This record gives sequence, structure tokens and C-alpha cells, in this order.
Amino acid sequence: MNQTGWDEAVGFYLERLAAQRGLAANSVDSYSRDLAGFSRFCLARGIAPAALNAPALLDYLESLAERGLSAASQRRHLASIRGLVRELLERKILEQDPTIAIKLRPPSRPLPHTLGAGQIDSLIEAIDSSTPRGMRDRAMLELAYGSGLRVSELVNLRLSAVNLKAGVVVVFGKGNKERMVPIGKRARDALVSYLKNGRPDLLKERASNVLFVARAGRPMTRQAFFKNLRRWAAAVSGVDRIHPHALRHSFATHLLLGGADLRSVQEMLGHSDISTTQIYTHLTRTHLRRVHRTFHPRATLDKLDK
Repeated sequence: MNQTGWDEAVGFYLERLAAQRGLAANSVDSYSRDLAGFSRFCLARGIAPAALNAPALLDYLESLAERGLSAASQRRHLASIRGLVRELLERKILEQDPTIAIKLRPPSRPLPHTLGAGQIDSLIEAIDSSTPRGMRDRAMLELAYGSGLRVSELVNLRLSAVNLKAGVVVVFGKGNKERMVPIGKRARDALVSYLKNGRPDLLKERASNVLFVARAGRPMTRQAFFKNLRRWAAAVSGVDRIHPHALRHSFATHLLLGGADLRSVQEMLGHSDISTTQIYTHLTRTHLRRVHRTFHPRATLDKLDK
């Protein structure tokens, strides 16, 4: 098959992408670049569209890896080829789908960013809790870290959800699933201070059933919490680019480092699948390896030589 065969196959497919699926020009250009490289590869090896098979695809993917393309880029190229193959099958140019047997390693999940216990303390201590807003922000951070709440759960809490006497908070998570999470002493103390002195001042005699309120008694928003967190974090070395979810990640990691079992952490986080919680075990293993390398006399040769 000459160059025209691949040009026609790829060109027809790109036209359908633009016309029928309404893809933006940039997306079509991306498909075009991927498939141009693939068609050149096939031409150099004398492989016609009608003769495309799994070994040829594997050779192409191997060539991408040899060029240093990341796993994500390889998956993108394969996705472009799969689309072209569907086109060739529909037009009866191919009789069998050669991509069925092609399996790429699933993308690895990035490990969540966590803070050390000292960094958490510094972040919370940076908050000026002499003001009503500071009392609120400190209570929010203590509860977010102390109970592992999502930001959306935190800002949507109602007054009735908190039982300070029992030391628990009732949370409605994803899918409106209810769970009960303990409140630690520091979070409880911060909540007591906020409820007694901060919240009434923010409400200005207005009524609200929302736990955390902003000016004029309006409910706090996720965006406002993000903004306030960044403002407090800017004063703390090493946490100036913190993401609010890092508080939840730190909650889970510190529990596991302290010896908590995975099922209990899963329950408190509100994960429906324990595999979601297991990502934190990677963090604890990394920490333990670091501790071992740092303190065990036989962890490194350098230690032995000292």
C-alpha cells in the first residue's frame, strides 16, 4: 500500500471526527499528529491499512517507549490508533480489530501530598484566633485535619451535626452517605471558642443553621475556605502552596503511622472501597523506609563507617 492508502484512511477518519463528533480544531490536530507518525511507521515497514495487526501495533508502541515518551503519551497514541481502527473496521478495510489484544499498564495514581504533624501545628498556630474570623478558620482547620473531612463536607455542616458532648460529628459524604466521625480535643476546644465568641459576632443577630458562616451570616463556601487557607499558609515555611485536601490526606496518613487499622481509617474517610484508602499505606511505607535509612545503624554503609 502506498502513501495514498494511509493518507486516505487517516484523512477520512479526521474528517469524520470534525464533522460528526464536532471536535475542536486543536483536538483534531492532535489526532492528526499522532496518526501521521503511526502511518509513517507502517509505511517504512510496508504495512498497509488492510494488513494492520497486533505485532505491528506492539512494535510501534515499543518504538514510542524507546523514544522516551511517557506512559500517558503512549496511551494517547494508542487511543488515536483505536479510533482509526474502528474507522477501518466500519469501512471493511480491516476484518479483525488488532487493538483488542493490546493492553497498556494502567496509569499510576499520584501519591497525595501530606504535611508533617509539625507543619500542621505551625499552620494552625499561624491563625490569629483573637478575631471572629480567626476563631472560625482555626475551628475549620482543626476539624478538617482532626476528623479528615472533605472541604465540601466541612462547609456544608449544620449546627445539629456536631455533638460536642459526645465528641462526634455526623457527616454526609459522597452519594449523601452518612457517617459519624470522632472530634478530637483540639478541634472540640476550637469549636467551643468559635461557637461562643466567633459565630455570634459573624452572624450579627441573624439566624442560620449552618455551622461555619461568613460575613453577614452567609454560609462559608469552598472558594472562601481555599482563599483563607492560602492566606494563613503563606506565613508558614514549607506549606505556602498547600491544597485543602492535604489536610484530609494528612489525617489518614498520620492515623496509619500511629498504628490505626486500615478499615477504621476507611470508615472515618467515608471511602466505599478500601482500595481507595490503601493509597495511604504507600505513604506510610515510604515514611518508614525513610526513618529506617536515617536511624538504623545498618541501613547504609556510611552509618557503619562513622
